[in-house]
Amino acid sequence: MKRICLTGTAFAALAMASVPASADSLVEIEATHVDTSVPMPTFAVDAGWPMLPENLTLGQSPGLAVDRDDNIWVLTRPNSLDFTDTGADSGLSVGCCNAPPHVLQFDQDGNLLRSWGGTDLAPGESTITGQGRDAVEEGDEQWPANVHGLYVDNDMNVWIGGNGAGDHVVLNFTADGEYIRQIGTRQNTEGNMSERWLGNPADIHFDGESVLVADGYINKRIIEFAANDLAFEHLWGAYGEDPDGGTRDGVFDQSQASSTGDGGANPESRSFGDIVHCVTRGPDDTIYVCDRRNNRLQVFRETGDGVEFLQDVVIADGTGGTRSASDVAFSPDGTYVYVADMMNGRVWILLRDTHEVVGHFGRNGRYPGQFIWLHSVDVDSHGNVYTTEVSTGRRVQRFVMTGMSE
Repeated sequence: MKRICLTGTAFAALAMASVPASADSLVEIEATHVDTSVPMPTFAVDAGWPMLPENLTLGQSPGLAVDRDDNIWVLTRPNSLDFTDTGADSGLSVGCCNAPPHVLQFDQDGNLLRSWGGTDLAPGESTITGQGRDAVEEGDEQWPANVHGLYVDNDMNVWIGGNGAGDHVVLNFTADGEYIRQIGTRQNTEGNMSERWLGNPADIHFDGESVLVADGYINKRIIEFAANDLAFEHLWGAYGEDPDGGTRDGVFDQSQASSTGDGGANPESRSFGDIVHCVTRGPDDTIYVCDRRNNRLQVFRETGDGVEFLQDVVIADGTGGTRSASDVAFSPDGTYVYVADMMNGRVWILLRDTHEVVGHFGRNGRYPGQFIWLHSVDVDSHGNVYTTEVSTGRRVQRFVMTGMSE
């Protein structure tokens, strides 16, 4: 095992050769090379990225996507900010800050290109009375009460899910925030075998032929719809079998993400745990599913008859709390798998052919290159890695690929 701790100065020449990054903003990160028989990508965090407008501050950021042009999209929750964060909005502060829109697009330099979001962009209208878990909604508003999950497809259309009260919907918009269509309807859910209704979807992946949804905060399954008309195609649970893990009782709240009410992680469970957190298409017709509360990925392959289960990939066995497997991304050449580990505050680097651990970077903490409630991970065409954080983390980070550790 080799521990790597390299400085931004040492990386400057390599970083500048491939992507825009200032040597002054590159900061060393903590990384460990576990399997030294395999080269491992190395990174420095760009502490100057992104460059938010001076009047904005990020909320919890549960969604992340890199588009075909290497722009970076972030889904954030303005409703997660309070009056101390957004004093300018409330008039309580003569300085900063304002809440951001839900959807933000940045270029490689970290400049904000476009931003949008909110109830005016989706069909329907609702009135909410009360606060917190006692809030009552009346109406048919389709914008999620609590956004969760973001995907940007090759046509530059944006897909958004929600895991708040009644958020049983996936919405589809143009890059400028014009509503296109949706899967499911808010306030309507009917369990794991439903072919039309969702149950607090966590993640989305669209490949031009079909839409995959990790339907995973109330339900415990993956469901697939046709690309052209969103007709139902297929659904499955753990090991490609019918989803038989039941559904969550009542409305999900954040405290349940770290509870032990499920008895703890069970990487050998025949059912998905109570948060099916991501679905991602990988190389060679594979599909990766984050069974976060069971500390594992499940890997499938699409076939003419549906899906074939390939492998359990256990991530940090024995992890408790918020558990480990939160999101998955791939290096541009498909050699490496990056797994966001929420509880341990690190990004695991696996060799895709074997899913053996090559190493990891990051740790729990609030400084650049560290994580609090690490949520999402994605990779651009240069091999740079991006992450977002929720709860009190509330940020997006950019890790510049700087070479390979032999």
